Amino acid sequence: MNPVVLQVLPSLDTGGGGAEQTAFDVAEALTNQQSPTFIASSGGQIAEATQQLGAIHITLPLASKNPIIMFLNVFRLKKVIKKYKINIVHARSRAPAWSSKVAAKLMGCKFLTTFHGTYNFGPGVLGKFKKYYNSVMTEGDLVIANSNFIADHLITLYNLSTNKIRVIPRGVDVDKFTSENISSSRVVELKRLWGLNNDSIIVTLPGRLSRWKGQSLLIEAFSILNDRNENNNANLVCLLVGSDQGRSSYRMELERLIESKNLKDVIKIHGHCSDMAAAYTITDIVISASTRPEAFGRVISEAQAMGCHVVAADHGGGAEQIVNGETGWLFKPNDAEELATSISNILSMTESDRLEISQKAISHVRMKYTKKEMCSATLKVYSELIS
Repeated sequence: MNPVVLQVLPSLDTGGGGAEQTAFDVAEALTNQQSPTFIASSGGQIAEATQQLGAIHITLPLASKNPIIMFLNVFRLKKVIKKYKINIVHARSRAPAWSSKVAAKLMGCKFLTTFHGTYNFGPGVLGKFKKYYNSVMTEGDLVIANSNFIADHLITLYNLSTNKIRVIPRGVDVDKFTSENISSSRVVELKRLWGLNNDSIIVTLPGRLSRWKGQSLLIEAFSILNDRNENNNANLVCLLVGSDQGRSSYRMELERLIESKNLKDVIKIHGHCSDMAAAYTITDIVISASTRPEAFGRVISEAQAMGCHVVAADHGGGAEQIVNGETGWLFKPNDAEELATSISNILSMTESDRLEISQKAISHVRMKYTKKEMCSATLKVYSELIS
């Protein structure tokens, strides 16, 4: 029996996060081996691309958390499962997972989940309800964790048996994220757009503007460098690259903080970047300063694949991707002083030492965090489920 997989997620919007790109990558791997491939979502920018692969996209209101719509989605998914003879339903998000779980059970399908995030919950009655809502992601016949951190999270907080967990880290498209495939015109255009000089030393924090992503921590670190007189290089530039996703108040808060620290000429806030491979190409140091543990943190592997020097908070799935001092640097979470010191240490390195770190970072990603490895491991899980 061959796997006939229906991946289910809220949407296929490019700004959503890792689940959308991973679903696309796995769909591509399935079509490459001539397997029928299906994705159900509410649609988005990636939906058309999945159809161009040869996959079939089914548009359903799966982004809704309305209990009535979630209930009706059970019957919509049942029809899809029956029509296309689906034997594995792979849910990648909580709301659609509730509908998918019931539909799969009613139709006798295998049910698989991927735990893409920490899905935090608080104390009290509300916290208990949220934990219960999250728990559907642990109820697959098997559960994919996208990092060892998430696997431990599942075992510790949800008492999930290790026998049900398959750890499959996010994978980087190393054909896309390689300096060899970045044209000079893309680099020139991005530098023009962002007003950068050719001799700028660039520190970039990629990620949507959200308090826990650590933009304010990096601003504090640059202020510390300024106080130490260690950022007196006139060519040093810091870029905060990511959409505010409607959080205009937080963006204005960051702008006020930058101004209060007298860093307006050093730190610039840019919106969403559609060409992150080019952005990494012009970047010397990439920062991942998340104040809470990331489930995985794909920026870290993408940047290492491009040979950037990466400084990341020492927690969560992000820390797993770095060999400290060899392929990048880890700093104590929420510690602006230590982050500043890490940046300073990189700036003081010799050119040959920087090149050695870059080469090790590239090799590290190509050995452990490629899209090919991720997809291969996922297809093995599909085969395991129906064997």
